[in-house]
Amino acid sequence: MLRVKVLLVGPRESGKSVLANFVSESTEGICSYSPTQGVRILEYEKPNLNGNNKGAGCRFELWDCSGDQKFETCWPALMKDSHGVVIIFNPELPSHLKEIEMWYSCFVQQQPLLDSQCLLVAHHKPGSAGDTENLSLAYPLNKLKLIHSNLEEDPEDVRMEFIKYFRSIITIINESREREEMSIIS
Repeated sequence: MLRVKVLLVGPRESGKSVLANFVSESTEGICSYSPTQGVRILEYEKPNLNGNNKGAGCRFELWDCSGDQKFETCWPALMKDSHGVVIIFNPELPSHLKEIEMWYSCFVQQQPLLDSQCLLVAHHKPGSAGDTENLSLAYPLNKLKLIHSNLEEDPEDVRMEFIKYFRSIITIINESREREEMSIIS
């Protein structure tokens, strides 16, 4: 079974744990806000998501990383062997729009990850206005895949976007393994 490690990072109180619970279908701590201390790892299996038609599913590790920068010394250990990064932010908070550039720099640019292995999620909290049209991001963030999540209004759209993202990560992993195998053979 293929193992896929994806980091969920971003500013404090952006909705990382809520989205991690939603995507992994976990019900852990969904009632009230509780800041993540360091990291919380959610594991779940998805059958038939692996694109190699061998029938094997995937085991996903969602690393729900604290948005508190006091844990910055742990970041290199968290990044080790990761296959993707999801940067989650609240688009209604101007401080989050500034801060996501730092998260991108630390978690994507400092690793050997492609921009296609990164997903930006503008997470709209319950009861928010949810303006999805007027969000302008600076370079290099504007070249990343951006989705808007509103779990009250369109939970299945959010789930489908994550599945598409996970499939793209699996494709990248499989292609990398095939190249590695071919280099050993030749």
